[in-house]
Amino acid sequence: MTLSRKHRAAAGFGVSILATLAAFGASSAEPALQIPRGVVLPPLSVARAQYFRAHPAQWTKFLAELVQAPAPTARFTATTAGGTWSAVTPAPFSGLCNPLLLTDATVMVHSCDSKNWYKLTPDNTGSYANGTWSQIASLPVIGGTQYAPQYHASAVLPDGRVIIMGGEYDGGNSGVWTNLGAIYDPVADQWTAVTAPTGAAWAMIGDAQSTVLANGTYMLATCCGNPDADALLDPTTLTWTTTGAPTAGFFYQDEQGYELLPNKDVLTVDIWTNYASKGNARNAERYSQSTGTWTSAGNTPVSLPDPYTCGNFEIGPAVLRGDGKVVAFGGNTGCTSSPADPTAIYKYKTNKWEAGPNVPAVCGSGGTTSCDLADAPAALLPNGNILFAASSGYGGHPTHFFEFTTTNTIQQVADPLYNSTNSGAYYYNFLVLPTGQILMTDFSKKAEVYTFSGTPVADVAPVVTKVPATVVGGKSYLVHGKQLNGRSQGAYYGDDAQMATNYPIVQITNTASGHVVYARMLNPSTMTVTPNAGGYAHFTVPTTIEKGASSLVVIANGVGSQATAVTVK
Repeated sequence: MTLSRKHRAAAGFGVSILATLAAFGASSAEPALQIPRGVVLPPLSVARAQYFRAHPAQWTKFLAELVQAPAPTARFTATTAGGTWSAVTPAPFSGLCNPLLLTDATVMVHSCDSKNWYKLTPDNTGSYANGTWSQIASLPVIGGTQYAPQYHASAVLPDGRVIIMGGEYDGGNSGVWTNLGAIYDPVADQWTAVTAPTGAAWAMIGDAQSTVLANGTYMLATCCGNPDADALLDPTTLTWTTTGAPTAGFFYQDEQGYELLPNKDVLTVDIWTNYASKGNARNAERYSQSTGTWTSAGNTPVSLPDPYTCGNFEIGPAVLRGDGKVVAFGGNTGCTSSPADPTAIYKYKTNKWEAGPNVPAVCGSGGTTSCDLADAPAALLPNGNILFAASSGYGGHPTHFFEFTTTNTIQQVADPLYNSTNSGAYYYNFLVLPTGQILMTDFSKKAEVYTFSGTPVADVAPVVTKVPATVVGGKSYLVHGKQLNGRSQGAYYGDDAQMATNYPIVQITNTASGHVVYARMLNPSTMTVTPNAGGYAHFTVPTTIEKGASSLVVIANGVGSQATAVTVK
């Protein structure tokens, strides 16, 4: 088919960026891209950034097409489907991004591209919308450099600490792919520097992907090693051990995501086979924690990465549902004659893929352009649907919101109350709260929560089999049960941000007052998302808890167990 002038230009762009990538190899050079104030730059693959560095006129044109930071103007789109949005108490700062659920149910939120982190604490009814904000410790200066990333790898570890590694745009107006890192202790309110794994591949970690394996080990990828590399963290010594990395295609994994599967493997959909296949990347791989190696996860029915000719090398998130199937979203930014953004569904038991529906064409200024998820968030709702954001092109505006239903259809739902008119889909991060709501951040100071419609899926709830009948404030206890981590990691983005919540949250509600407190959970026996997997977790009851008859619920990914009666003494 003959391409239009626009499409031919895009094809030339893709060829040029790939030529740059071929020369890039394992270089640790940091592309210096100047970013005007007020522009929220999307996560860029290193190859695309290198192209812009060599073609400043194209960089200027790209910046001109991006919208400015979101203005506080109200917007609400009425709809008969889906849930509703509510505003959270405004934060005392802007740049909200990368929310993480601590094991005491408070939420850490980063002020992106800065050293500052803040905490959102729910009120005594458990409401996050009416919660309070407080500042926590700032990121450290490491080797004379203030660590202040915008997009980076992140995880809540089983011991309750939070690790972040790498970063794209490290606190300034130049594009960098740093290999700095730090770990946060929420009890001590203190950050400690973490040294990157050794080797040339780790000179640039950047906006890398990571995950916590089913056995509780943190696995980190490097954005830009060629050949690529992965490593496992010893949380006691904060040292790394090399493990297997994806091996297909171009031996490169920038912009890919990692998803934990029910059989304890980790799934990734390869992007960089686009280099060899000229735009028909369809292979996926999965990692075995027992062998430390990657094997084939079959072929997707359609290529999910952004087409080769577009040169973006992006893809959408992939979400594990409670039924054990992974819904993977494409990243087609629409530069070709086939602009529809596809989805695909993976069945881990058979290692097979099937086609899903295309993302609707309701984006763009006229509401008729294909929507896509090149760098966009998605989260599993308690009712089994998947909430996701999408916009046209590479982060164009406005952004619209949808639910991918349990029957594999897509329905548009309400846009948030604020900012979606002026925001691209990459602005948004999601986090599944213990309430079952989805916390949304968008680089402004106005976070919102999405309340789903319908009822939670019963068979994904944790099942408590043993817990003490009496507890005392300040003391620690064990809770035993089945599928205490739920059946999913909750919210997804891919590389750039990870905000998994597959660990138990212990909620205690006083019968007389109705007041809610959350115990601090530590060291679950497993992080698996296997259905009905047995396990246990430690929890410490807050010293401020009210005495008397109460009920205890264990929550995973916003779905709670049946209440167990306890007495607080």
